Amino acid sequence: MLPPVLRAPIEARTWREFGYLMLSLPISILLFVFAVTMTSLGMGLLITFLGVPVLAAGLAGCRGFGVVERARARALLGLDVADPAPVRAKPGGGPMSWMGAMLKSGASWRHLLYAVLHLPWAVFAFSVSLFFWSYGWAMLTYPLWQWVFPAYAGTDGIQLYGDSTHSVYLDEPYELALTSALGLLITLGTPWLIRGMTTVDRVMVAGLLGPSRLATRVSELESDRGVVVDTAAADLRRIERDLHDGAQARLVALAMDLGLAKEKLTEDPEAAARMVDEAHGEVKIALQELRDLARGIHPAVLTDRGLDAALSAVASRCTVPVQVEVDLPARPAPAIEGIAYFTVSELLQNVSKHARASRATVDVWQTEDRLMLQVGDDGQGGVDTTAGSGLAGLAERLDAVDGILVITSPVGGPTTITAELPWRG
Repeated sequence: MLPPVLRAPIEARTWREFGYLMLSLPISILLFVFAVTMTSLGMGLLITFLGVPVLAAGLAGCRGFGVVERARARALLGLDVADPAPVRAKPGGGPMSWMGAMLKSGASWRHLLYAVLHLPWAVFAFSVSLFFWSYGWAMLTYPLWQWVFPAYAGTDGIQLYGDSTHSVYLDEPYELALTSALGLLITLGTPWLIRGMTTVDRVMVAGLLGPSRLATRVSELESDRGVVVDTAAADLRRIERDLHDGAQARLVALAMDLGLAKEKLTEDPEAAARMVDEAHGEVKIALQELRDLARGIHPAVLTDRGLDAALSAVASRCTVPVQVEVDLPARPAPAIEGIAYFTVSELLQNVSKHARASRATVDVWQTEDRLMLQVGDDGQGGVDTTAGSGLAGLAERLDAVDGILVITSPVGGPTTITAELPWRG
């Protein structure tokens, strides 16, 4: 119920961050001494073979301290930093291979840089936070413990000034109130000072002790590749199932009907004609199913006429009126165009099945090097990506090509879903 400025001094987050800054100094001293000692010793011994293992051991020790620092940041700052890429030595290479991999590892040298840079910052953050935190609370509570001074050395309170002829003590009621008020201001402002200093620690931990941007990007691409492979396999299974259960089953039944009609052609021409007529109807249904299947793979209208015509065709099959506006200076890459088409198609299917809307809109435009899609409706809202709507899978497929899916759907509506794709024209 308290506003943030009054709640901050007693929040658990403030105390955790203050504890982090207090622990930083002793840990940083230990890490700095270890890093500088091992590095200096290793560099000095490089004229002999002993310098290589000493330097590699120092880098390995810094990586071990990095594990502790990431765990401390995760527990006290709520900062979850992934572990950097492990040191990969050649299989069967022995100790020399491991030492070479350690010395070539950029993450290891970043850990060493953290050990050197963090100490001066830890000294500054420790001193400033401890000074303001202790003085703020001491001044705020000064009227509660001011009475202890007469019991010691005959003083009347904290001495502000004193010489051989005159001394000034904080012992008057208005002086007590003024001291407490100043302490309150310091106490209220110190948590924000602490948060500012821990922000620097967050940047250092994430930038120096986490994986590099290249390694993170490689990991993302590997994950995206897995999503693409799984999606392609699922699409192939869907096509095989649709062919097997749909058009193939109808064509088998059609062949059997035509065989029976052939047998009855001489005995009962009228029955044979009826069977041929029924087979003709089955052929039409099978052709329609094949057209629908081909449209689900890649619609011809998209290839021939682009997104505007293709999305208009999709909108015409929606159960609610859909207004389509496509404002593109040119056509994007075919792969992006196909993803955009199927994204809008799936979103309009969700509108038809779940939204209970009376109308919907589709807007497509280009912003710099991004293709923007927006599908909105005036339905009931409350879209949940975990409720089997297919939006979670759609978001994964968009993420596989560096796309983004943003959903705004309060309960009661309206719903607006925006997809962003790379242009790649």
